[in-house]
Amino acid sequence: MSIYLNNAATTWPKPEETASAMFDFITRDGANLARGSASQRDIRTLDDVYTCRAALAKFLGGYEKHSAKYLTFTSCVTESINVILKGTAKQDMRIVTSSMEHNAVIRPLRSLEEAGAQVEVIQCSMRGYLDPKSVDNALRSHADLAIFSHCSNVSGSLQDLTAIAEVCAKYSTPLVVDSAQTAGIVPIDTEALGLAALCFTGHKGLMGPQGTGGILWRPDFAEKCQPLIEGGTGSFSHEERQPKQLPDKFESGTLNLPGIAGLLASVKWIEETGMSAVSERERILGAKLEEGMLGIDGLRILGPAAEDPRLPVYSINIDGKDNAMLARELSDRFGIETRPGLHCAPLAHRTLGSFPEGALRLSPGYFNTEEDIDITIDALKTLAKR
Repeated sequence: MSIYLNNAATTWPKPEETASAMFDFITRDGANLARGSASQRDIRTLDDVYTCRAALAKFLGGYEKHSAKYLTFTSCVTESINVILKGTAKQDMRIVTSSMEHNAVIRPLRSLEEAGAQVEVIQCSMRGYLDPKSVDNALRSHADLAIFSHCSNVSGSLQDLTAIAEVCAKYSTPLVVDSAQTAGIVPIDTEALGLAALCFTGHKGLMGPQGTGGILWRPDFAEKCQPLIEGGTGSFSHEERQPKQLPDKFESGTLNLPGIAGLLASVKWIEETGMSAVSERERILGAKLEEGMLGIDGLRILGPAAEDPRLPVYSINIDGKDNAMLARELSDRFGIETRPGLHCAPLAHRTLGSFPEGALRLSPGYFNTEEDIDITIDALKTLAKR
């Protein structure tokens, strides 16, 4: 028996349609994008990529007139963030971020800081929330860019993105959002929020395969950003300079075409199932888990209180238990898969008061059952008593 509670790392299992689409692409289609003789196989690949591009742009609230054109595919949200931060970097630029960010944001920012950029990290509350008033204070003296995560991968703290976007608009500061934990689970309207760019990954809430992700751009911001990688695009082959046209500008080399086929199937599955149905099921399972854990003596849940806006991502510590050993016991004795440690987010753990020991993270997903949650609560009770 195995109970998978590590959906904040990657959702599992995936919809059956996802694997079927990837298998079909590899065994039936398999042509490279824009690098063939316009055979039926070539055209099917082109259709898959365009359809997925358009579907994601619509799904994530793309800028209406340019939606598909301004959807760039990457391998993951980390690559998306690097494309933006390094493509807009200037020696004296000022960038504002928060203390709840993943290393996908913090590490490239520290590299830019060493090269002369100014980075301000806004301190969040011990529950993991970014106060829009603090954002206002930070932007008042000018910033070239603001980058924030929509939801913490450590504590599930869901930020007030609307309020934060309003503050950034007030100061005309381009806002980049890391939606790794929310895309596919929480409705996001990129255009309505006025985001400069939305970075997303395909393998979490979007239910797709690893190795997929992307950027949904505001057109003017995409034009200002320089490509991180240059090379063959299957287009404009007579030119020795990187094309300025999108999507070609940011998509040199061969895309993860089997992954894109699988991602398209996943997005269709979410649309058919209903995003609200997916998120509501996850909310119910998370609430059941939280209620059970609150009744265990010696167990502490990091971050949000019960009434705070959150996703079902719970990091815990049990008095007298090393979180890595706790994860091992849950796995070996009860077949429960979790994630111990610092979760690639040391600043977040400092904010939550759990650095350097880290915590054990449990993150149920759509395909878990209430029985899974009952078994997990009983297992935690057993281990907490020892």
